[in-house]
Amino acid sequence: MSTAYRIRQGIRALGAWLRPADDSLAQQYLSPPLFALFRQMRRSERQHSLRVLQALLADHHTHPDLFAAALLHDVGKMRTYFFLPEKVLVVLIRAIFPHTYQRWGSGSARGWRRPFAVSVQHPAWGAEMVTAAGGSILVAELIRHHADPVEGDPQTETDRLLRTLQAVDDQN
Repeated sequence: MSTAYRIRQGIRALGAWLRPADDSLAQQYLSPPLFALFRQMRRSERQHSLRVLQALLADHHTHPDLFAAALLHDVGKMRTYFFLPEKVLVVLIRAIFPHTYQRWGSGSARGWRRPFAVSVQHPAWGAEMVTAAGGSILVAELIRHHADPVEGDPQTETDRLLRTLQAVDDQN
């Protein structure tokens, strides 16, 4: 991801409170329990997830589990607060010191390491939350691995869907 992308992303997050999130679009693609999870996400995260869904729809994708994963891939971030300045710090450390980022993020989500833990662990947290709310195994797997690199050519349908989700997420 480029620096310009990250700057645009930060500006969108700062202005999120000015723009309503059209949650009715998400409601069309999520069961009531999953939609309840979506509604608990911060407005900026919901707006981002809706942009990911809209890009998938514009690209004529049709897989319902891909749509649900697009809407809920960042739901684990709501387990604890994660402020914009912390996100900026996490992005910088991840870019400059990736091993330190992983080490700091693998522990408890407490103290000064909390934002790193949120960044590293939110996919697993989100997968657990979606499973508990009745989401499919595939949706949970897409969420659990949405931040993991997919090496080489996709070998399975799950790999193909994961790569699609990652590409669209990175653009939005």
